[in-house]
Amino acid sequence: MRIAIIAHLKYAIREPFAGGLEMHTHMLARSLRARGHDVTLFASTQSDPELGVEAICEETSLLETGVAEANDVAFFREHHAYLQLMTELRSRCFDVIHNNSLHYLPVSMAETIATPMVTTLHTPPFCWLESGIRLNRGAMRYVAVSQATADMWSHVAEVHDIVPNGIDLRHFPYFPASDDLPYLVWYGRIVPEKGLDHAIDAARLADIPLRIAGPVSDACYYNEMILPRLGGEITHVGHLAHDQLAGLVGRASAALCTPRWEEPYGLVVAEALACGTPVAAYRRGGVPSLLNKDCGVLAQPDDVASLAAAAIAATRLSRPACRAYAERHCDAERMVDRYEAVYRELRAMPSCVNDLTVDAMPVMASVA
Repeated sequence: MRIAIIAHLKYAIREPFAGGLEMHTHMLARSLRARGHDVTLFASTQSDPELGVEAICEETSLLETGVAEANDVAFFREHHAYLQLMTELRSRCFDVIHNNSLHYLPVSMAETIATPMVTTLHTPPFCWLESGIRLNRGAMRYVAVSQATADMWSHVAEVHDIVPNGIDLRHFPYFPASDDLPYLVWYGRIVPEKGLDHAIDAARLADIPLRIAGPVSDACYYNEMILPRLGGEITHVGHLAHDQLAGLVGRASAALCTPRWEEPYGLVVAEALACGTPVAAYRRGGVPSLLNKDCGVLAQPDDVASLAAAAIAATRLSRPACRAYAERHCDAERMVDRYEAVYRELRAMPSCVNDLTVDAMPVMASVA
């Protein structure tokens, strides 16, 4: 099939990944190409060229959405990049378009394009994407990464399929034993909603060293809430390449997952389990659906003492059981199978393009 994938533009789709969405998009494009599909990835300029990238914009650095973005040059650059892309897609020849962008324009303009389109909901609802969905008049199929995510969007979008994210198990090798010197690991984007400060406090309470890996995506949060907590047995090792990260995670006694928001899925949980590393996590969002009693321990959300107890308990769990669970439930091949099935169903459906012109769509003013 000829498949177009629309990525978001905040970060490049390449290693080292800024977060789970970048890794997911990269893996999906790579896996589909490996299966013989003709894939074009519409993404930012520094994305991996081996994915069949057509760059539509330089990377932007928006971390949140809000009213203040109306005056932000990056906001307008994204808007115009997606507007131009959706206009051009009307004359491009694809069998299906897969929207992973989180942007409102691919959704709101889907009905102007004859090619069938699917959007994956990767996050809880937020105003911009919700507004785009409300403007869409049925020319879209929605997939959610977890039942929890589908439930959160149910007031505005009819989710047709639940397709959990997956990981390439070959890139997360199994470690049969943890390091001789026990430590916990936390990794991901360092932003308030990921709750690293809670992980640090829990590790100190449990009296187990903590290794932290990931990019600083919110400097204020890092400087005010994280830097003062570092030191002693709490260390930030930086933003690691994939092989280094897998080694760090695989040798840990347990991994911590501390979402302060309704985490849609939790790729770090799947990755840790693949390495054989048990997980202690807050019972929030889609995270509980990734764990059972053999491979993880859930803590009460935002309760550091509960998280510390969960971390201690997790270090006692079976590493072979963690890997076995990941192989059964987290393999990317299962995810790609599911998306291929969605694509085939979409391709077989009649076009629902409406008689609209792009000139009729709202266009925001240019920025010098």
